[in-house]
Amino acid sequence: MDNSKRTVVVTGFEPFGEHTINASWVAVQELKKLGLGKDIDLHVYEVPVEYQAVQSLVPSLWNQYHPQLVVHVGVSGMATTVTLEKCGRNHGYKGLDNSRFCPHSQCCIEGGPDCIDSVIDMESVCKRVTASGLGVAVSVSKDAGRYLCDFTYYTSLYLSRGRSAFVHVPPIGKPYNEVDLGRALQAIVQEMLDLLDQAEGKIHCQHVH
Repeated sequence: MDNSKRTVVVTGFEPFGEHTINASWVAVQELKKLGLGKDIDLHVYEVPVEYQAVQSLVPSLWNQYHPQLVVHVGVSGMATTVTLEKCGRNHGYKGLDNSRFCPHSQCCIEGGPDCIDSVIDMESVCKRVTASGLGVAVSVSKDAGRYLCDFTYYTSLYLSRGRSAFVHVPPIGKPYNEVDLGRALQAIVQEMLDLLDQAEGKIHCQHVH
């Protein structure tokens, strides 16, 4: 195995409700075609819209790949921009999933903090991607919606101590096509990796002195 390569895992979701084609998984497959450059080993997964599946899948991705970063992508019928989520929330999961289940506790991790922020500065990612002239509008949000998206994000943030990200995409054609969304994801993930590198560079510098 080439140790100079870094691993990134990106997930999308299966269809649910009125989203008979889930734009998140379409966008992630498009990203896989584009890749993240030769130094990044990119793995993509389609996540079931089921709380119990998420509870087993997310830890297994971290354990199997020890990724530098995990980015979860979901669809939002209300979104008109590609939206970077700053944090995941632990409580308030009342919506039934694709197997008609919701957690009895209505929370992700019993005893976990109410809210966990990503270590990635989403405002910074948003500014950089916007400035790159991609032609896809990007915004930042503090509420991932208390359904499987938020549930997955919180679980991942908890396991990774914040080294996760979540991106909401609008449905296909409202207004962006799959190629636009794939390009947007590529730009976003590359900026996230750059920011992580800078943060780690600063940590190493502090150790040296």
